[in-house]
Amino acid sequence: MKILTQWLRAYLPGLTVSDAQLAEDLTLRGIAVEGIFALGSGNGSLYEMDITTNRVDAMNHYGVAREAATIYGLPLPELHYPLPAAKPAAQAFSVRIEAEGACGRFTARVLRDVTIAESRDWFPGAEVATYFALLEQKKISNAVDATNFAWLAIGQPTHAFDLDKIEGGLIVRLARKGERLKTLDGVEHVLDPEDLIVADHARPLALAGVMGGWDTMITLSTKNVLVEAAWFDPMAVRRTARRHGLHTDASHRFERGADFNAAPIASALVSKILLANGGWIEGDLVDVRVPAVEARTTQRNPIPLKLREVQRILGATIDTEGIHAATVQTVLEGLGCKLATQHEEHAAWLATLPSWRLDLEREVDLIEEVARVYGYNRFANTLPAFGEGVKTLEWAESEAAVRRTLLALGLHEAIGSTFCSAADAALTAPQPGQVVPLGNPLSEEAGVLRPSLVPGMLAMIAGNLHRGVSDVRLFEMGTVFSGTTEKVEERPALVIGAAGNLPETGPLHPARALDFHDLKDMVEQILERFQTRAIYFDRFPIESGLMPQWLHPYRAARVVADGVTVGWFGQLHPREAVARKFEDPVFVGELYLDRFYKLPLRKPIARELSRFQPVRRDFSLILNENIAWETVDRALAALQVSELVEWRVREIFRDARLGQGEYSLLLGVTFQASDRTLSDAELQSFQAQVVEAVGKVGARLRT
Repeated sequence: MKILTQWLRAYLPGLTVSDAQLAEDLTLRGIAVEGIFALGSGNGSLYEMDITTNRVDAMNHYGVAREAATIYGLPLPELHYPLPAAKPAAQAFSVRIEAEGACGRFTARVLRDVTIAESRDWFPGAEVATYFALLEQKKISNAVDATNFAWLAIGQPTHAFDLDKIEGGLIVRLARKGERLKTLDGVEHVLDPEDLIVADHARPLALAGVMGGWDTMITLSTKNVLVEAAWFDPMAVRRTARRHGLHTDASHRFERGADFNAAPIASALVSKILLANGGWIEGDLVDVRVPAVEARTTQRNPIPLKLREVQRILGATIDTEGIHAATVQTVLEGLGCKLATQHEEHAAWLATLPSWRLDLEREVDLIEEVARVYGYNRFANTLPAFGEGVKTLEWAESEAAVRRTLLALGLHEAIGSTFCSAADAALTAPQPGQVVPLGNPLSEEAGVLRPSLVPGMLAMIAGNLHRGVSDVRLFEMGTVFSGTTEKVEERPALVIGAAGNLPETGPLHPARALDFHDLKDMVEQILERFQTRAIYFDRFPIESGLMPQWLHPYRAARVVADGVTVGWFGQLHPREAVARKFEDPVFVGELYLDRFYKLPLRKPIARELSRFQPVRRDFSLILNENIAWETVDRALAALQVSELVEWRVREIFRDARLGQGEYSLLLGVTFQASDRTLSDAELQSFQAQVVEAVGKVGARLRT
């Protein structure tokens, strides 16, 4: 935002430091000045400032002046805009707050016989024309410019209605389905039942805290004006603004938490500017408050603060006197806190918080304010005390093994966002309904904590494919979240994403397109790093509804280790591929690392190579079609014959001359001892054991 030093000095006539020094001192205290631009003789400088979202109180000239006054120990005059006496009203203007959870305060002031004209410098402290010219702020009329001047001056958005176009009174409520409102930008909006609006007794007049309506806007023919200044709930304003694609100066401030007590002051400022060109006030200020909202904003419980705690947390300073009680009092009282001495001997206070600092909630927040204003550069450089040794996380070795495996397979590690959209969360969450929404999301695309790593991986794959990178092989190891807002559970997970072609690795392995089995091989490589009793892959029938929605119903598999589901992988569902504009197949797999980490790592064992002759034997077996190789493999492993060092499928043969529903399998086995040459008798015994083992699972020798 833009800040004029000339305007700041109008609030602080005792400010003698240069604009450059002021900018440096503000920046060192977290009110960052990104650029300084000289405006010519007598006009001071223009600051380009970067104010963090939690410091809405400093998004205006008076708020920055408050910071400067606290830094330099200068008095800051309280804002006061005296108005002429009001003429009695036959009946007070009607204001009703129906949406009490979304609007905590609403003030309204009726001005009669006003003259709408071009803005000028109306009176000292309201140099509208001068300041707007320096800020390059467009002037519209004295009514509109007065409301803009109010938020630039003190940070409180206001609005001026043409009173003669209001039917009855004003109601702050939620919109009704199907209602329409044409806003000041000329766009007609269809309202949602969750939209917070200001309405009269007949129709909506404004999107509350966002933008006024076309039907009641101020024109040159306007004679009677209603000045509105209110406090709206940040979440209610944010939802309304996002839903209609609007971001205004008003919504920017209301979304971050406005000052509950600023509404009457801003109303007086706007009214004083308007009345400077003629007119009079009818009736008293209408001020409707919601006690529950007032209690959580301006009437928060005082926070206990102890000097020794301030000194303990902040540590030593480079100044010999250090931080003492007077320092704490000067800083916090300058920022608007009221300190009541609780224990004079031990320097303990009860701090009443200012209404414009909703970000202050705990004792440590006050301590941070003391450190910030005192100056971080004035603290001694010290290392924190640490009495314990570094402890390795219990799953660190397993995590490193998985990472090494994937890197060795040619994948690149990536890091995705911790947040995703509600739609992506619903699509990929392993457990429906266990999605954790954010209380203050940056956008609808990042509104929930990710329950899965899949949305982030798909976004990264799309980012590569749509920018000309056709071959993608990525993985991410990160944390996923489930549960409720009150209790969030975290667990580690792994996602693998691949698309395009595998590179050529030699004359026997030319480049080719990735397929399902390549992803399956990657998963198996990870599984081989852990000790498991049994591993298998399967999938559920599509009609069961148990398959993940993001996977292709017929080109996907579940990974089961020791009877526990440890992940899913396969080709992305065609529906999702079309939605993300993927032209070629994309393969994605997610593994639940918290379940992997419960398994012990497979320890490599080096053994001496045998110097004795290996003996190979082949067995031609007949098996039923429903007997898988995995069954035969487990039967041979169960023999635990140390001399049986290898067995594999040499050939599979299917022919009509075999029995109905049968196939032939050529089993090759290798026998070898580490300390002797095997005798014929031993070989005959081993062969008999092999035949017996495969026979128990339904295989027979082919004759």
